[in-house]
Amino acid sequence: MSCDHIATVKPQPPSAQGCEECLKMGGTWVHLRLCLSCGHVGCCDSSPNRHATRHFQHTKHPVMASFEPDERWAWCFVDEEAVDVPRAALPYLR
Repeated sequence: MSCDHIATVKPQPPSAQGCEECLKMGGTWVHLRLCLSCGHVGCCDSSPNRHATRHFQHTKHPVMASFEPDERWAWCFVDEEAVDVPRAALPYLR
């Protein structure tokens, strides 16, 4: 399977340095994900609130990248597969 969604993303700067929703509600997270369509920062599925997945379910933005220091990988929620991080997103990662 090959993800065509990665070609459609237009990476944006991160909207926060932590999970937006968790910061607002005083919650905690395990790892962070950066939406490559809009820059939303959400928490991973190992976190109590799974805000990155909720963001995908609400917006249908297909690809999120790890927003952890020195990690360079992305995930397509639609195709359920790992994809390469586009070069345009690299300046926004940690």
